[in-house]
Amino acid sequence: MPNRSAWLALVSACALTVGAAPAPSPATYSEQDFDRLPKFDAHFHANRYDPGALATARRDRFELLSINVDYPDFPPLPEQAAIAERMRGDDSIHFQFTTAFSMDGFGTPGWSERTIRTIDAAVAKGAVAVKVWKNIGMIASDSAGKRVFLDDPRFDPVMKHLEERGIPLIAHQGEPKNCWLPLDQMTTDNDREYFREHPEYYMYLHPNEPSYEQLMSARDRFVARHPRLAFDGAHMASLEWSVDELARFFDRYPNAVVDLAARLSNLQVQSNADLPKVRAFFIKYQDRIMYGTDLTDSPPDPHARAQNPPATDDFPGQEDRVWRADWRYLATPLSQHVDAINADAKGLGLPREVINKIYWANAHRFFRLTPPSKV
Repeated sequence: MPNRSAWLALVSACALTVGAAPAPSPATYSEQDFDRLPKFDAHFHANRYDPGALATARRDRFELLSINVDYPDFPPLPEQAAIAERMRGDDSIHFQFTTAFSMDGFGTPGWSERTIRTIDAAVAKGAVAVKVWKNIGMIASDSAGKRVFLDDPRFDPVMKHLEERGIPLIAHQGEPKNCWLPLDQMTTDNDREYFREHPEYYMYLHPNEPSYEQLMSARDRFVARHPRLAFDGAHMASLEWSVDELARFFDRYPNAVVDLAARLSNLQVQSNADLPKVRAFFIKYQDRIMYGTDLTDSPPDPHARAQNPPATDDFPGQEDRVWRADWRYLATPLSQHVDAINADAKGLGLPREVINKIYWANAHRFFRLTPPSKV
């Protein structure tokens, strides 16, 4: 038997071990945490009925918001709506959708009333928001042939209806600022590829069209005129090139949030230059940012033009790869190679409480889904 002093020391050490407080949880999540935490992709496009995509979302613990949009490269709006309603019927927990309206007939008598009826019918079938697209400002004209911008007062009856019913608006206005630059001056390869394949939207080729600044000013006037409207600026509100500019937007318009869809590479350019600044931006505005990808599930088409993210014959595999790569960048401090910027990018390693909001709670609150539970 050990001597008395040695025995007392052993007992004391055991007591300290048993009574010690548990070690604090890590400040950030790991890559392995991806598989156990609930997440929400607030910018997704289901352009075909695809149970496999939904199965991958369930496995990866993602809820999806499929955004219907009046985009010529997508199926017609009624077809998008039918697909979304069918997939939500399969799984109303993991799949939500938005509606959209056509600009056909804008400026003619009865347009507002017809549009409101279209929105209300879609909401009755489960739509949780309305999407307006970049055709407003860049393409659409009224019945007199005049270009229509989002701050046009003829939208006011529709927007007043959304305000009264508490229906959020998702607005894709303008394009990345790269759109107004020569190809060799663009900051990311994904923008370069997209605009090379979509010259009609490549504003550098169309100097007589509205400038980036004109489109952003029209959007800002619209947001200012509708302070009660729940406003989501899609694609980082087309301010992806500068977290400083996006911070100013947030400060001016407290009713606005943004999603990150298809703009992480633009952020990675900035965080490679000044990671502490980008990380501090996310922490300061943690209640105003929603995770989203712009993942687009379309029927395979060898003649389809470039999309961002790119189209693939293995969409469930692409979902998983994109989601895991984005998690690595936002949630962990780990580095990874990013093809779109032809460089490695170190992760932001955002605090757990910030990730919980960006990846789930903010979307649930903004789109008025089930009350967010503690993660």
